[in-house]
Amino acid sequence: MSEELERQLVIKEALTWLSTPFHHEAMIKGAGVDCGMFLAAVYRVAGLIPEFTVAHYAFQWHLHRSQETYLEYLGQFGREIPEGEPGPGDVVIWKMGRCFSHAAIIIGWPEIIHAAVGLGVVTDHAEDNLRFRGRERKFFSPWPLNAGEKG
Repeated sequence: MSEELERQLVIKEALTWLSTPFHHEAMIKGAGVDCGMFLAAVYRVAGLIPEFTVAHYAFQWHLHRSQETYLEYLGQFGREIPEGEPGPGDVVIWKMGRCFSHAAIIIGWPEIIHAAVGLGVVTDHAEDNLRFRGRERKFFSPWPLNAGEKG
């Protein structure tokens, strides 16, 4: 399957999760999911990552820990990409609290889809959302570099 079709599959699958309530550590479409488990479910269904186990994490882990656990997971299944170059199906992650701890799937930058506390899975505009404004962010892609790109 081409990368373009895989990207479309990621977005299509992500949109099927809309309105799923936010629930810490859950991954059941229509019943509950958090932002990390949302990414794991979508990319697994799209065939881009294997099923894997996520160790237990406290609800407010990002307020009490500095270890970049979320970045470690993203690094296992993708590569960091430069600011300003994300494509559909790539990931944006923000530093919230002491570490990078909230991520979303890019529909078409700055349009995103993510699981948010109190809202569930929603589409959003990353540049207009006050929660994200001014926060440090990184971008990741599960796709390898294209021929001719610099790593």
